[in-house]
Amino acid sequence: MSVQYSTKNLPKQLFINNEYVDAKSSKKLSLYNPKDGSLLSDDVPLAGEQDVDAAVDGAEKAFPAWKKMSATQRRGILSKFADLIEQNAESIAQLSRISLGAPSAFGAFEIGLCAEAFRYNAGFIDKFGGESWPQEDGFLKIVRNEPLGVTAGIVPWNGPIGTIGLKAGPALATGNCFILKPSEKTPYSSLALGTLIKEAGFPPGVFQILTGDGSTGALLASHMRVRKVSFTGSISTGKKIQEMAAKSNLKRVTLELGGKSPAVVFDDCNLDNAVEWTANAITANTGQVCFAASRVYVQEGIYDKFIEKYKEAMKAKAKEIGDPDEKSTNIGPLVDEAQFKRVQGFIERGQQGQGTLAVGGKRVGTTGFYLEPTVFTDVDPKSEIHCEEIFGPVSVVKSFKTEKEIMELSNNTNFGLMAGVFTQDINKALRVASDFESGMVGINCVSLMFMSTPFGGSKESGLGRECGIHALRAFTEPKTIMINMNY
Repeated sequence: MSVQYSTKNLPKQLFINNEYVDAKSSKKLSLYNPKDGSLLSDDVPLAGEQDVDAAVDGAEKAFPAWKKMSATQRRGILSKFADLIEQNAESIAQLSRISLGAPSAFGAFEIGLCAEAFRYNAGFIDKFGGESWPQEDGFLKIVRNEPLGVTAGIVPWNGPIGTIGLKAGPALATGNCFILKPSEKTPYSSLALGTLIKEAGFPPGVFQILTGDGSTGALLASHMRVRKVSFTGSISTGKKIQEMAAKSNLKRVTLELGGKSPAVVFDDCNLDNAVEWTANAITANTGQVCFAASRVYVQEGIYDKFIEKYKEAMKAKAKEIGDPDEKSTNIGPLVDEAQFKRVQGFIERGQQGQGTLAVGGKRVGTTGFYLEPTVFTDVDPKSEIHCEEIFGPVSVVKSFKTEKEIMELSNNTNFGLMAGVFTQDINKALRVASDFESGMVGINCVSLMFMSTPFGGSKESGLGRECGIHALRAFTEPKTIMINMNY
């Protein structure tokens, strides 16, 4: 089975109860191609209250049978869906690329991540056991992990396919029904999955897709019959979702909200390795990555050598900018005009006393939303470019003397998603890794994730974790059953 949509036949309907249907809301979204600013379509459906209610109704009706379906059957459906995603990889990637602008290599990575997430979680279906406790006190205690019911995932525009697997995979594996709300900036690839959802064997109402903007997300977050929302995006929106969840039915939330990740490079590091990882980390997906290493701190003994190599690496990256439809392109445009102007604004203000522009900072070409990889040095640690998430190919580099000094600076932020330490001293590496106030830390690497280990951040970088058994727990409620053995 192939997806029924393409770049010449864009999906323009919601997917509810295993059928493509017109939205009851008359509001529409307009989408543009970031490589040249051309209009893609102006009639993407924006799901309103009636559409959300219809999806929730369908999910509620499907839930009892889905949660009781045998592990073998449910595993087979999720595994088949993973296979179908891989078989339709190029078509799905193209539908992401036309509105995201990410090159084909990133699309291939995303498709692989999504398929692997469904396959990984499918394998957990009959292995996600509960617990039991001794009966010496006269009571046998059993703990079951039970699905929540109707759940929703609001995925970001910078990873429109990969993040579906991270959210829908564990939700469906644990017996929940799932409503997907893609970003209004990148909806096409998500909508196209309806054909594959049906072909994989998901019963009507189990896995549905509603396109829309923040108003659609708000309807899901505040819905009295949605039991869980998993959201990836900005801190400000995450806070609103948590507030709406609390004010409605106290629904569970998982929030992955971004960061301003530090990479600490010590004198005794492998210099070339540190340069390679930090340069790749801020240019992957044009810097539009939540755990990008956007703050680079270099010990003063190697600072001059590092900054020269880092600048050269950034200049080399600039040569990889191009049309995302070309196989040779590694860096595409920013997602849209709004994001382009946001990043450009940071660069312009950064040159007004916040730091020294070391490399980059210019627009590439006259059409499309392309920017050179940009580095600022001598940055004021209280400045905007040092403290705020820019979400573009812009990093700040600063020298330091002591470990104590740099740990204080690294942790002096409300973010806590990712951090990295580069050193050949394993004692120092583990000490620094422990001292980082961060959900994830790389040693001699940075900006990396794995399917089997918890992904998420501390402080305002989020709430809860994705990936591994932690994701399964986030979509289930533990139930304690107490058996009186003396009866």
